[in-house]
Amino acid sequence: MNRTDRLYALVEELRACAPRRVSARELAARYEVSVRTIERDIGALQQAGVPIYADVGRGGGYTLDKSRTLPPLNFTPAEAVAVAITLARAGGSPYSRSARTALHKIVAAMSAEHSASARELAARVRFLIPAGDDDPASVPAVLEEAVLSRRVVRLTYIDRAGAETVRDVEPVSFTASSKGWYLTAWCRKRGGRRVFRTDRVRRAALLDETAPERVVEAMHEDVPSDYIVRPLEFV
Repeated sequence: MNRTDRLYALVEELRACAPRRVSARELAARYEVSVRTIERDIGALQQAGVPIYADVGRGGGYTLDKSRTLPPLNFTPAEAVAVAITLARAGGSPYSRSARTALHKIVAAMSAEHSASARELAARVRFLIPAGDDDPASVPAVLEEAVLSRRVVRLTYIDRAGAETVRDVEPVSFTASSKGWYLTAWCRKRGGRRVFRTDRVRRAALLDETAPERVVEAMHEDVPSDYIVRPLEFV
């Protein structure tokens, strides 16, 4: 998560938790940065005019002015659990870390009664996972940023035969199938569209160059006849 996104997330986090105070240590753990980084971020937000207040000492922390908070979200306990089930299956997918913070925000913004009911209902849901299975490998954060900012990215990639190559690609989209997640991109090494399994990406580095805009649909024209491509929809 870059600093701009983190600053926005901090404001939303404090708004969702208000009037409860949140310690710098808790925020640092949430966003995987140092306490000092959180303190600098909060200071920058305060200088920008965001009404964040700090209390020192035991039980102290940061809070946002109540007049700037949102009312509790109208999620029912069942709706919150349904979202949690979906997000729990997001391991190895793009933005899986963002899925965890999104769920936290949903629960934190619910009323205390509904939040407690949702936690009780969630305790009645179980996942069966084969013994010895590890969690799916996370999609490297740099790939998420590459697609978001449309930046050229340099990949170190292992193909199905085990051969390692280094190539510069222009990221276009993420695609999911029953076998996992893929990055669809224009490969400059091969001079054409290529699909890369994200769990085979060993290293990735953003380059300074902005990739030319490419039509997403055009990158999926040769899909096998027994498959269809369905875009992610919010409704």
